[in-house]
Amino acid sequence: MSLRGHRIRPELRLAEVPPPTRIAPYALALTAEVNPGEDPETMLGSGRFVVLYDPDGQDAWNGTFRVIVMGRAQLERELGGDPFLGEVGWAWLTDALREEGAGHHSLSGSVTRVLSETFGDLELHDFEVEIEIRASWTPTDADLGPHLRAWALMTCSAAGLPPVPENVTALSPRR
Repeated sequence: MSLRGHRIRPELRLAEVPPPTRIAPYALALTAEVNPGEDPETMLGSGRFVVLYDPDGQDAWNGTFRVIVMGRAQLERELGGDPFLGEVGWAWLTDALREEGAGHHSLSGSVTRVLSETFGDLELHDFEVEIEIRASWTPTDADLGPHLRAWALMTCSAAGLPPVPENVTALSPRR
């Protein structure tokens, strides 16, 4: 219930999907697309948010809940060679957790940079840079709303959307 009714940016569209099975007795999974418009060509990023719950707890989690997230986005070509890109991607997550007050422990994860060069008939795509942030942590309590908002913030940051202060609505550009 703590995952319902949160104000999330309008560019972030959430959908509930089937959760993983056999990992925990209870689970919930959401996917997200970061898209300022309706056209699939304007999609800026995507993500996945999974909550696992085992009332008996799991030693590896150090608790009864585990949050698993992923955020992915294409970046500007110039960022592909930035030696600090991984640290920046990780900071998007840790800053979002702190900003949203998402109490947690046992945080682990990775930031992956993918550089793609295409050739032959695929040369229309040129050179692409993608970042993928994967992480998991154990919440310190059952209020999962701050964790959902932190993941949404991280995913939007990776997709290049500027932060929007609380009680401010971002205006979409007119077409």
